Amino acid sequence: MMLQYVLRRVIASIPVLFGILLVTFVLARVIPGDPCRAILGEKATEEVCSRFIKEKGLDKPIVTQFGIYVKDMASGNLGESFRLGLPVSRLLIERLPTTFELSLAALIVSIVFGIPLGIISAVRHNSWLDVTTMVWANIGVSMPVFWLGLMLMYVFSLLLKDTPFWLPPSGRVSPGIPDTPFYEVWGWVVPETGLWSAFLNFTGRLNILNSLITQNWELLKDSIKHLILPALALGTIPMAIIARMSRSAMLDVLGQDYIRTAKAKGMSTGGVIFKHAFRNSLLPIVTVIGLSFGSLLGGAVLTETIFGLSGVGRTLYEAITARDYGIVQVFTLVIAFIFVVINLVVDISYAYLDPRVRLN
Repeated sequence: MMLQYVLRRVIASIPVLFGILLVTFVLARVIPGDPCRAILGEKATEEVCSRFIKEKGLDKPIVTQFGIYVKDMASGNLGESFRLGLPVSRLLIERLPTTFELSLAALIVSIVFGIPLGIISAVRHNSWLDVTTMVWANIGVSMPVFWLGLMLMYVFSLLLKDTPFWLPPSGRVSPGIPDTPFYEVWGWVVPETGLWSAFLNFTGRLNILNSLITQNWELLKDSIKHLILPALALGTIPMAIIARMSRSAMLDVLGQDYIRTAKAKGMSTGGVIFKHAFRNSLLPIVTVIGLSFGSLLGGAVLTETIFGLSGVGRTLYEAITARDYGIVQVFTLVIAFIFVVINLVVDISYAYLDPRVRLN
């Protein structure tokens, strides 16, 4: 039954992804702006622009362009960046690990702080602790990421520069720290193309994972230090949302009859909270966590720009301003695909968290 459910969801996601690709393809070409002058500069002559448009196939009808693009994608050709002259697949493999690592770190921060704060607020409902936590949660939701990022850099990179609490203001790794991928350390011969090559190149650019595999503890320590500030800046809003959702879900469960029965039987407060209340409030919390991870992947552009990280968000923003259609289409489709996968994982997790879902 579960396998059939997963297959149905996967099949249903195909037209969704195709529709996103179609909308992105059309919008990228109908919005105002000249890709030739956006890339070659305002002083590009009509002759140069005419040759540029013809070379890139932009002189054909948009329906023909879309048909050619879909055919190329079906054969594994994701196109080329107009601005950089590099294959989009290569840029994706180079930039996605940065965003993935940052988003995962921000999600961990939001979960580690958000869920406990929500539980404490629910258990101490209407107390000063509850009020204080929710005030900070509201501030966290309202705080602009770019402002918080700059403030964190000012405090930890400038004011605390001569203390043990100093943290680097930008970049993924300090100059001079070796970050050789694990497959090169082990002497593996990696093919230039193919899924295996893409997988190895992607995982090899995940600094923390790569440092653990190669036991490069210097790289691990330095990578974590570089991740702390951007993860805090990016994870503040989802942390506040998770805290509020955890509080709301816990309050609903704590008011149920079986919770009062458990208390009447003499069960400890910790047992009531974690064995019954928290476990039965996980469904909405898991949903928010899943959606938060997807939004972090797609919305990291400001954080990556402020902290000098070359990730998907920053690359996508630069591609949009430069009318670099190849990057815009593929990067948007990848983000949409990740959203679909996350939603599928969340739905599947429901069956394990709530037996009623399995029965239905």
